[in-house]
Amino acid sequence: MGAFALQDGQTILFIGDSITDCGRRGAEAPLGSGYVKLVSEMTTIRCPERSIRFINKGIGGNRITDLKERWQDDVIVHTPDWLSIKIGINDMHSDLRGGDDPVTPERYEQLFDEILSETKQTLGCPVLLISPFYISKDQGRDTHRSRVLDFLPQYIDIVCRMSEKNGTRLIKTHDLFQHHLTHRDADTFCPEPVHPHHTGHMVIATAVMDALTG
Repeated sequence: MGAFALQDGQTILFIGDSITDCGRRGAEAPLGSGYVKLVSEMTTIRCPERSIRFINKGIGGNRITDLKERWQDDVIVHTPDWLSIKIGINDMHSDLRGGDDPVTPERYEQLFDEILSETKQTLGCPVLLISPFYISKDQGRDTHRSRVLDFLPQYIDIVCRMSEKNGTRLIKTHDLFQHHLTHRDADTFCPEPVHPHHTGHMVIATAVMDALTG
């Protein structure tokens, strides 16, 4: 096992949509009940001698447009030593369903590039990107789930390009869950394809710990 990247006295900030939020603005404040809380607990167990601050700025329903709008107040002013971003599933749905304000892949890439450039110039901190995912095996049929699985890779590819361009750490969570689905059914990880339950969040949290190691 390699060295764990988070050092004593550092702050890591997580930002994203409902999967990051996970109740952090209500009964489960301040970290929520999902992967962010699990990462904080796993870090405490792994590095009991280190005092590391965890901040959760996930908001349910958010898209990259929302992150762009609140980037200064919810990221920059906190001057984190590490930053984790997980966004994209709501963006993809907005384009797939149509409507007045869709976040097309082109718009998603442009805004993602802008916030990463601002972060690099202002903070210069290491960044972890977590790709969007969809926990379903419903492919090749005329269903909404099948269409999502066909459409989502465009957004995942953008996250991968942003990671390569900006030298970030990367978790390909969609690939990770698809691998798990070769061994278990989707109910093992989620009640529906977008929002994991505890086991699904454990998959993400374990991947975050691995990404922050070495």
